Amino acid sequence: VQLQASGGGLVQPGGSLRLSCQASVRTFSMYVVNWFRQAPGKEREFLAAISRGGDSTNYGDSVKGRSTISRDNAKSAVYLQMNALKPEDTAVYFCAARSYGGISLKTENGVDYWGQGTLVTVSS
Repeated sequence: VQLQASGGGLVQPGGSLRLSCQASVRTFSMYVVNWFRQAPGKEREFLAAISRGGDSTNYGDSVKGRSTISRDNAKSAVYLQMNALKPEDTAVYFCAARSYGGISLKTENGVDYWGQGTLVTVSS
C-alpha cells in the first residue's frame, strides 16, 4: 500500500487547508487512517483518526474543534480539513494507515503504512 499525502503549502494565520491522502489500493476501507504531524525539533504528534467506515473519528487536543477528518472509500482517500490555522501548526503532515486497532490509538506503534508527508507553513 502506498499513501500519497498532498495539499500542504503556505497559508496565512487564520486560514484553512485541506490535506488529502490518496491510497494506491481499492481495499483502503480495511484500514484505520491517522494524520500525524512533525514540527522541526519536535516529536511526531497525533492529530486525527478515522474508522474504516468513516463513521467514527478521534482528534488530538491541538486540532480538536479546528479540524475535520473524513474519508471517501470509493476514491481510496482520506482528508483533513484544517481551519483557523496558527503559526504553531507549521509542520510536515503525514497520513498513516493501520490494519489493526481502532481510532483510539494515538501512537505511531502499529502503523503499517506511512505517506511521504506534506509541508504546511503558516506564516504572514
